[in-house]
Amino acid sequence: MRSYILVLALVLLTANWKEIMAQSQLRAGAVAMEVTPQQYPVIINGGMTAGSANQTTTPIHARAIVLDDGHERLAIVVVDSCMMSRSFLDEAKALAAQRTGIRPDRMLISATHAHSVPASMGCLGTDADETYIPYLRLKLADAIEQAVANLEPAQIGWAKRNAAHYTAVRRWIRRPDRVVEDPFGNLTVRANMHAGRIWADVTGESGPEDPDLTMLSIQALDGRPIAVLGNFSMHYFSGEKPVSADYFGRFSEGLKQRLSSQSTGKPPFVGIMSHGCSGDIWRMDYTKQTPTKFDTIKIDEYTNGLLDITMEALQEIKYDPAADLAMAEARLHLKYRVPDKQRLQWAQAIVEQMGSRLPKTTEEVYAREQVMLDQRQATDVVVQALRIGTVAIATTPTETYALTGIKLKRQSPLEQTMVIELANGGDGYIPPPEQHGLGGYNTWAARSAGLEVEAEPKIAEAAINLLEQVARRPRRPHTQSIGPAAQTILSAKPAAYYRLHELEGPRVVDSSGSHLDAIYEPGVVFFLEGPESKEYCLSGEVNRAAHMAGGRIRARIPELKDRYSITLWIWNGMPLDARPIAGWIFGRDRNHNLTPSGDALGMVGMGENAGKLIFQSGTQEPIIGQTAIPRWTWAQVRFQRDGSKVQVFIDKLVGAGNSIASAGKPEIETEAAFDLPLEWDELFFGGRGHRDSSWEGRLDEIVVQRR
Repeated sequence: MRSYILVLALVLLTANWKEIMAQSQLRAGAVAMEVTPQQYPVIINGGMTAGSANQTTTPIHARAIVLDDGHERLAIVVVDSCMMSRSFLDEAKALAAQRTGIRPDRMLISATHAHSVPASMGCLGTDADETYIPYLRLKLADAIEQAVANLEPAQIGWAKRNAAHYTAVRRWIRRPDRVVEDPFGNLTVRANMHAGRIWADVTGESGPEDPDLTMLSIQALDGRPIAVLGNFSMHYFSGEKPVSADYFGRFSEGLKQRLSSQSTGKPPFVGIMSHGCSGDIWRMDYTKQTPTKFDTIKIDEYTNGLLDITMEALQEIKYDPAADLAMAEARLHLKYRVPDKQRLQWAQAIVEQMGSRLPKTTEEVYAREQVMLDQRQATDVVVQALRIGTVAIATTPTETYALTGIKLKRQSPLEQTMVIELANGGDGYIPPPEQHGLGGYNTWAARSAGLEVEAEPKIAEAAINLLEQVARRPRRPHTQSIGPAAQTILSAKPAAYYRLHELEGPRVVDSSGSHLDAIYEPGVVFFLEGPESKEYCLSGEVNRAAHMAGGRIRARIPELKDRYSITLWIWNGMPLDARPIAGWIFGRDRNHNLTPSGDALGMVGMGENAGKLIFQSGTQEPIIGQTAIPRWTWAQVRFQRDGSKVQVFIDKLVGAGNSIASAGKPEIETEAAFDLPLEWDELFFGGRGHRDSSWEGRLDEIVVQRR
């Protein structure tokens, strides 16, 4: 009897185990549903004013993936659309839910942000195409329904490659004497898109790029490719006549062609390129050239380059057939930056003159936008996180800067994370708060950039919280690895060590262990590339720096007295012929002082000594160094005070052909008593107390020693 019971228990256990295994088997289905308009002309958005198209250059699609692990089912859809509103997508999700049973909050629907496709929502000077919208809504539901019908046992894998050659920062910081007007007639544009075309006008890029080309690859159990979801941070390519799917569609179809020999007899393979965080990104690298035209690379050449990288990466992927699924969603209520009374009156007068017609000028566009923001006041936005095995996906409903995507990836609990923007809504640009102070198109209040100044940190924090929820583990702390040069500095036990690798302000972390954290003032941007990554970081990590654009770093370091040293890396972005002092690097003096005091080190601007270091002690005559440091070149500078003896050295210049005429010898050597009380502990980096001619460029690896 006992043997019978034991055998029966084993049979039941085996049956249950088989059922559990069957339920844990991942299934996937994918489809590319054409959504090319059926009626012409069709309205095209993406420009300042409305456009239209009467023909199709390349077909456009909604490409859908449905995943099911036996417990959870979710859908990912990427649409050849510039932007889609949350309300429209809520309706499309509700319709798809009726047909498939997939919960609406388990659906991710994003736009590629092609600017050559039908207007799925109104933006700037363009209204939505009311004929196309109902058609697209039905097609989105069709795509999800067909992907469900194509479900089959599957396995997933992940790959990431560096594709830095294909993306670059398009938003550059203008020099302080080249600020231009915004559409409201105010001199606020300190940074703007494509300003880097004219090097004499700018000091450098306003943020980092994200070079990651990531891939979620889905195969049948026999190795037949089902779908590849790619993700890359590069704005639309531009240049093709609408209607066109831009490089997103060409990548998707090109991947299908390249994998066609491996995918036969079943539902066709689906290639997808989703939009990474590209709000301040484009393909033109203004650090290398100042072209008058944008057609230095053709769209086919560009797309094939990305495809070559993808195909190479796909060969090395290892697959998991038992990946489980998790998904979470949050809805945030955010305010718009509505116009004040004066601006609203200005806008209403212009809109009244326009009557019922659409805007024709930039002024008219932004006047109409002010009236709309005033009427709306606030909105709800959708943020999501997904987990597919050990792969995570975070979403933003906005045109998101590359820095925000980097924040999410670096702090995600899962190293394998991609970020898809313009998902589940089209809520415009969300610059990090520090970028609002620099102005420019990406910040001008409109439906295209109207959310509150704190929208970016709120959305980023919501996404990280959701990633923690689906991963069931805490976020990773943001740190920078400690390379041999950084380790040497720490071993010397400095008074303070500021690595300037922060993703945001205002805190400047003191890495020395002395807890003498400093403060970034407004007018600083973050996470730019710094010097000598191999020396200061490990495992190929890029060393990071801060860029001063009118702001300074304020620190208090006690017990310096009149024996101390400061070593730091400097990178001047200001044209040397722009002003007498290119910029003050640091000052140990009084804030807002009218009379020079304390110590100050800077760089000479215009004249025969351009690019050379300059030291001033109190009201004494400045002393000038010997070596000119070229613009946009990293130099390691060391300042030493030993009582009244002051020495300044250039320890390193980074760049081909750069040399130091006085290598090993002081650039500056003088006698100058410290004219402030010896207990004076306030230091400024990126400027001095009077704030004139503050540093315009990058600083990094600031080391302060008491000696």
